[in-house]
Amino acid sequence: MSEVKEKLSSDELIKLEDKYGAHNYHPLPVVLERGEGVYVWDVEGKKYYDFLSAYSAINQGHCHPKIVGALTEQANKLCLTSRAFYNDTLGVYEKFVTEFFGFDKVLPMNSGAEAVETAIKLCRKWAYEKKGIAEQEAKIIVCENNFHGRTTTIISFSNDPDARKNFGPYTPGFVKIPYNDINALKKALNQPNVAGFLVEPIQGEAGVFVPDEGYLSQAKALCDAKNVLFIADEVQTGIARTGKLLAVEHENVKPDLLILGKALSGGVYPVSAVLANDDIMMVIKPGQHGSTFGGNPIAAKVAIAALKVIKDENLAEKAEELGKLFRNEVGKLIEKYNILKLVRGKGLLNAVVVNDSEDSSTAWDICVRLKENGMLAKPTHGNIIRFAPPLVMTKEQLLDCISIIDKTVAEFEK
Repeated sequence: MSEVKEKLSSDELIKLEDKYGAHNYHPLPVVLERGEGVYVWDVEGKKYYDFLSAYSAINQGHCHPKIVGALTEQANKLCLTSRAFYNDTLGVYEKFVTEFFGFDKVLPMNSGAEAVETAIKLCRKWAYEKKGIAEQEAKIIVCENNFHGRTTTIISFSNDPDARKNFGPYTPGFVKIPYNDINALKKALNQPNVAGFLVEPIQGEAGVFVPDEGYLSQAKALCDAKNVLFIADEVQTGIARTGKLLAVEHENVKPDLLILGKALSGGVYPVSAVLANDDIMMVIKPGQHGSTFGGNPIAAKVAIAALKVIKDENLAEKAEELGKLFRNEVGKLIEKYNILKLVRGKGLLNAVVVNDSEDSSTAWDICVRLKENGMLAKPTHGNIIRFAPPLVMTKEQLLDCISIIDKTVAEFEK
């Protein structure tokens, strides 16, 4: 006889997490069991559009068969060797990913935060060994309202009190300037001992803030003039999300250090990477940086498959086209409803600002109601809702989602 297992309800599963898990997240009250393409299903079987894509990790859609196939095939063959030995997948992946993005070398890691830490270490080591800055004196310029992760070093240059308070003492060596302020960058670059400028091409977690046209290209030119490394954190904005393969490509910028994660695996496995040319990357010698899981065989095969899907299915072009449609249609809703203030974004990375104070619950309440109406999105910074569906979405599906937003917002105007 087959064993009959009792299925736990959403409420029961939420209570389990609440009792046994750390309370470091505040999820929407939905418990997901299955995903396919742009859809997810909860444990009771209700179907939803996913409009978060695991913070842009699932650009290729949930459980893409080609990516899952690469994972399962490799998992049945060889999972992990550590970097103590060579394996038959890593070199193939390294050649593929460096040619894909146009760099000499890649340093493979697992999480986005690890990749940011790696880029910081590379930048500092390059500054001491190539630029000639005195050891311990290197400075890296960062932007206010940044989000690069939550490690101790990264939160040292955050100005989000939730991420930062009571986690000190903080790591020195960072200079904070306003985002999208080219004069502030110019002034900061005139300081001595500047090694790098670490920037998100679009500030995602801060509310999808898109800088003025020309900001990134001017910033790169200023960095070049001062022999300062331009470090692009494309963990969320990269891999076709904004309508180009990389968000910096909207301004034809080639970063000195490129940080990737999230959609590099299509959300199937933790894979991140830092790419650079030889003059930067070769400052790292054996024993100076590494990761047991970084560059493991599964990660290598999954990342190749994930990037092939992006190219083969023209997902950057789809994101560009559907993003324009989304902003145009939501713009009509903004004219229709007082509760919506503005929409901004690039490609399928967008945000809608709710016409209420940052400390209000309106955006959260709208997201809870969207969930009830079959669509999952999440607020960021109080009164802003981020909308970022998988890039495999069709025009018809997107318009269906617009109608859900319309219906939901109408309920708040009554």
